[in-house]
Amino acid sequence: MILLMSCIPDRIDLSSNHLEATPPIPSHFNSSNILPSLKKLCLDGYFSFENNQYAARDFGNTHHFLPSAVLHPKSVSDISSTIKHIFDMGPGSQLTVAARGHGHSLQGQAQAHQGVVINMESLQEQEIQIYTGEQPYADVSGGQLWINILHETLRYGLAPKSWTDYLYLTVGGTLSNAGISGQAFKHGPQISNVYQLEVVTGKGEVVTCSENQNADLFYAVLGGLGQFGIITRARISLEPAPKMIKWIRVLYSDFSSFSKDQEHLISSQDSFNYIEGFVIINRTGLLNTWRSSFDPKDPIRASQFNSEGRTLYCLEMALYFSPNEVDSVNKKLERLLSELSYIHSTLFLSEVSYLEFLNRVHFSERKLRQKGLWEIPHPWLNLLVPKSKINQFAEEVFGNILNYSSNGPILIYPVNKSKWNNKTSLVTPDEDIVYLVAFLSSATPFSTGKDGLENILTQNKRILEYCAEARLGTKQYLPHYSTQEEWRAHFGPKWKAFQQRKLAYDPLAILAPGQRIFQKAIPLKTHLANQPQRKYPASFGA
Repeated sequence: MILLMSCIPDRIDLSSNHLEATPPIPSHFNSSNILPSLKKLCLDGYFSFENNQYAARDFGNTHHFLPSAVLHPKSVSDISSTIKHIFDMGPGSQLTVAARGHGHSLQGQAQAHQGVVINMESLQEQEIQIYTGEQPYADVSGGQLWINILHETLRYGLAPKSWTDYLYLTVGGTLSNAGISGQAFKHGPQISNVYQLEVVTGKGEVVTCSENQNADLFYAVLGGLGQFGIITRARISLEPAPKMIKWIRVLYSDFSSFSKDQEHLISSQDSFNYIEGFVIINRTGLLNTWRSSFDPKDPIRASQFNSEGRTLYCLEMALYFSPNEVDSVNKKLERLLSELSYIHSTLFLSEVSYLEFLNRVHFSERKLRQKGLWEIPHPWLNLLVPKSKINQFAEEVFGNILNYSSNGPILIYPVNKSKWNNKTSLVTPDEDIVYLVAFLSSATPFSTGKDGLENILTQNKRILEYCAEARLGTKQYLPHYSTQEEWRAHFGPKWKAFQQRKLAYDPLAILAPGQRIFQKAIPLKTHLANQPQRKYPASFGA
């Protein structure tokens, strides 16, 4: 990730050519009648009604929906009171609510056009609480950043089991999607490592839920794209934290060998602790860019390797260890590497602390911010591809559709779904092993060339069209669609349950309007008229 983010050009015109997407406003909608009622709410925090332009921006930087108000909650009751107030206003107000974490959504998913955005990072009701013992865990706010959780748990020699590559994301944000990284083959995504949640539903009710208590809501919210409730607190599973990391990168020129080795490693009982991969298209001077942080195993042979004009595949691995285990971990590393078919002159190694490894992308972020290259459009496309179709996918996409240097990292690695819980709202291909393929592009503003926003969006469309035409059975991760019909196709057999859960927990479709799955009151009105109201179990409530 660090290497490939350097593919972004050093000099660009920072003027914007962002796509402006503004949904239609119902003719009877009048924000002037709504704002006074919000001002009357008795809160521990406060609303801001002006200078809220930041809440209309996200990391994708292509969609901009300006809210009427931003709530800065200091307690869960602030969130509950606000949503209950909007729910009691009924469907006529058209007022919707979106939870915003650290602003890293991609396509307006955490925005609410003329609605209310909740600044989840303001939620400071409780500090991070660490519980040690046989099954250690951390109780954290839904607005807490993962980097803060890491720092606090390390004080106890503990850490969460599963991560994302970037740690400056909120707990509620990643748990509303999945939270996938190179540890997912071993522990499952972050949504598989949660014991309990506190959720504010679309009715404003505060509900504690787990696999044994209000389980339907628990599984609905995990991977639920914010549609059923706002996560205000989570209990995260922990494990003993390693001290050091052996961080390894090797290259392949053949995709089949690359994917075969990845699948071998994630299926082995005693393997690496982290496994990812990425694609390098026509990257010149590749190995020279690694020398600042990685040492070549064979410097002479590495210097003779020529990467220009070639499509290469990098296997990235990490092995956790403590300083007193150096000999044994070196033997294990030699054994694992001996089982692989990489280009031997491209073996690069580094030894870093656990914190340095997990926070690796942040170092790249700081460099890009200094150059003014962080807050530019990021038209990302993330796919889950079945193992049986990955070679076909790679041949067409990397061989034909992407036939020039990429504008950012292209991650690709397999995960074993045996560690995943299929009761959650997350949708994946129907195979035991699937590949995460992430096209993490950065667009050069005002460019009309291959690095421009329009060209990258066209390229993403070509990839999606190919997947559909070839019937590869792919699913979008961090999905984005414009119509409910597309969402229905995305969820497939899970759509009926998804609708039923929406009716139960957010019947007026107040929450997460930026996902464009439901429009407030309209898609649910028929269901509500024709079906009996689904009641909460007696244990539901604040």
